[in-house]
Amino acid sequence: MAGIVGNNLLAQVGFIVKDIETTKRKWAEFLGVDVPPTVDAGQYEVTQTVFEGKPAPEPAALLAFFDVGPGLQIELIQPNEAPSTWRNFLNEHGEGMHHVAFQVKNSAEQVKNAEKAGLRLVQHGLYGDAGGEYNYLDAPDLKCIVELLESYPRA
Repeated sequence: MAGIVGNNLLAQVGFIVKDIETTKRKWAEFLGVDVPPTVDAGQYEVTQTVFEGKPAPEPAALLAFFDVGPGLQIELIQPNEAPSTWRNFLNEHGEGMHHVAFQVKNSAEQVKNAEKAGLRLVQHGLYGDAGGEYNYLDAPDLKCIVELLESYPRA
């Protein structure tokens, strides 16, 4: 069964943090792995971030990723001060789990399916390398944000 968004396999759990350098060292120690690099979320000219339905060139974040199983990641996100789903979460809830993500095909269609089921698109953009897109959907009934990831085929 594929569920509302066409895939029920968890791909990622994302956490909002205040200090990515400290937090990623703690996760690396906990997992017994190397500390991953910190990367930025990309430049607006590439990401074309949209927040609450409006172009949002200001939001940015530092990211770190841990591969913790076949097709499963832990993502750490340290947002800047600009309004975004990341910053709003940190302001309203403090540090903690922000989203669960699913890798999907045809994300535009899957976002529509999710919206029909009562979820609300709050932020969208391209990956920092333009190799795919992300869609954050507020899912109050699920008690979290659901992220739909679509990685584009490489030519």
